[in-house]
Amino acid sequence: MTHARLTPEIKEKAEAILKELGISISAAYEMFYRQIIAHQGIPFDLHVPQIRIRSRQCRTQETAREKDTTV
Repeated sequence: MTHARLTPEIKEKAEAILKELGISISAAYEMFYRQIIAHQGIPFDLHVPQIRIRSRQCRTQETAREKDTTV
C-alpha cells in the first residue's frame, strides 16, 4: 500500500483526467513506478524554467550593484 500527500486541487484534476482515460489511480501509480524503473530515474526531464533563471540572474545583478554603491 502506498500513501501520498497531494494538493487537493492537483489530485482532483489528475483523477478527472485518469477517469476520462479509464485508468485507476492504482494503475497510474503502477505505470509511473514501472517507468521510473525502466528509465532508472524520473521518466521526464526536470529543469528550472528559463523565466526563473532569468529572474534569479536579475536579482543577483541588482544585489551586486547595491553592494558596489554601498561601499
